[in-house]
Amino acid sequence: MKIERKWAMPSPLTFTINPISRLLDEEVEEGKLWLDPFARDSKRVAVTNDINKNTSALYHMDALDFLCMYDDASVDGVLFDPPYSLRQVKECYDRIGRNMSSHESNHFFSDIKKEIARIVKPGGKVISFGWNSGGIGKTNGFVIQRILLVPHGGPHHDTIVVVDKREDE
Repeated sequence: MKIERKWAMPSPLTFTINPISRLLDEEVEEGKLWLDPFARDSKRVAVTNDINKNTSALYHMDALDFLCMYDDASVDGVLFDPPYSLRQVKECYDRIGRNMSSHESNHFFSDIKKEIARIVKPGGKVISFGWNSGGIGKTNGFVIQRILLVPHGGPHHDTIVVVDKREDE
């Protein structure tokens, strides 16, 4: 496993942060099917989704419903850049006038990770972003290949990027 630490200014546009942008250049393979279920206005991969209809994403669905559209082991990779906490998820839902169900409050992240694990091909990758290094998880069939810690200084949380690879079955 490769672990790196590179300082950068924070940005709400995660993929524009220099060390993260460079990692994506290295890890996202051209000509492969990659999904971004929380894209906002990012065009880093061809198939994008965001629940907010005021974004330029290709689809505007709940992330779980978006991922459910894909067959088992049919996707080469997923960029998993969700809101980093349940508070942030609630804020996103509030902005579009949607309430979180009690199930979503308790299982938001685990349900999405299980669905991502279902659709990623053996040998495929998931690049996760957040405040922890859990990635998609060994119990879901993934092995961490690379971790990038991006400290932003002062009161800002680090952004932690985990590159997971689906073990061959």
